[in-house]
Amino acid sequence: MSKLKIEHGASKVRWILLKTKIEESISIDIDLMCDWSQNDRRYIVNQLLRFALVESTDFQQFKAQSQAKPSPKPDNPQPIPASARAEPDVTPKPPSSPVVFNQSQ
Repeated sequence: MSKLKIEHGASKVRWILLKTKIEESISIDIDLMCDWSQNDRRYIVNQLLRFALVESTDFQQFKAQSQAKPSPKPDNPQPIPASARAEPDVTPKPPSSPVVFNQSQ
């Protein structure tokens, strides 16, 4: 098994937003790794995910197979005729009641 390498102070990359929730114990360990490596949280999470993806041989095989298959694309896409388009729903809707979420877990 290879080793995870975290570079100290190397947090300059292009970022894409990923919204998710993680377990509290993992969050604490990530914060500790941030302190130890002097990197921000998003960089650490990115490195951990990259490491996990590279180490998963089943996923890497799947990735290689999916990249080898050309995706079917129509040669000459045709516009949808106006008669086949869905009509917008203009029926008035009754006012909705406020949604209440149960926060106890």
